[in-house]
Amino acid sequence: MSCPDCFSGSVKDGKPRGEVVKLHGLDSYVTVPADGRTPKAIIVIIPDAFGWDFVNNRLLADHYADRGDYKVYLPEFMCGKAAPEWMIDAMRGLINGNVLAKPFYLARAMTGFVPFIMTNRIGKSHPRVKEFFEELRKAEGADAKIAAAGFCWGGKHVLLMSHNVTVDVNGKAAPLIDVGFTGHPSFMEVPADVADTMTVPVAFAIGELDSGLPANKVAEIKKIVEAKPAPVTGEVVVYKGAGHGFCVRADSTLNDVTKQALAAEEQCINWFNKHFGF
Repeated sequence: MSCPDCFSGSVKDGKPRGEVVKLHGLDSYVTVPADGRTPKAIIVIIPDAFGWDFVNNRLLADHYADRGDYKVYLPEFMCGKAAPEWMIDAMRGLINGNVLAKPFYLARAMTGFVPFIMTNRIGKSHPRVKEFFEELRKAEGADAKIAAAGFCWGGKHVLLMSHNVTVDVNGKAAPLIDVGFTGHPSFMEVPADVADTMTVPVAFAIGELDSGLPANKVAEIKKIVEAKPAPVTGEVVVYKGAGHGFCVRADSTLNDVTKQALAAEEQCINWFNKHFGF
């Protein structure tokens, strides 16, 4: 399930420096290392509910490019129906505002939520995501290094692609992704999403206070993925005091949460580097 925290958080200051191109049928934000270094591999970000043009997601793509020397793609998977940025203010009013104003904020939030969920519920959106990765793998080749980083809504898609999902590339069955990372995934089914059919190693960054992933579920995820044999062994890191959405929408006025968001960035890059042998 999605929750109010899926649409809450903070908008970052900054100007993304990548470019927008058409990639495998989708508009995509593309960024590479700022200092001109040759990218070592590809990361595809599957974003949270706020989508590909949300400034936080584009800045995160820039950070991954610079910190890990990756080419980073952030595609438009949501058919123009991402949650609008103003929903952050609407949710803030709904959660913290005056009681008499709450019906207004609820109505406003629903005008953003309903189009998002109607277009982007997992069963309807995953074929779009999967098709992009199939075309990417065919274009880049069976031996290309491709990683996926999914957040909130996007985390579920990473998990679905980790379950022995392949595409034919010149007669060779190639995985859609080689390695995955998910920050505070939504819509998770435990244990099904981390079952024995996982053939791709996935790391998790989870906030201790994530209402969608209570401690008993996190412990179950950790027990399953960290017990898998190499090279499918996973990783679960729980960030103390952090809530849902901290990887992308951390409140910059709260120093500890900002540090945890940066630590999750480092976890992701280190995880990909480890599995690609960098």
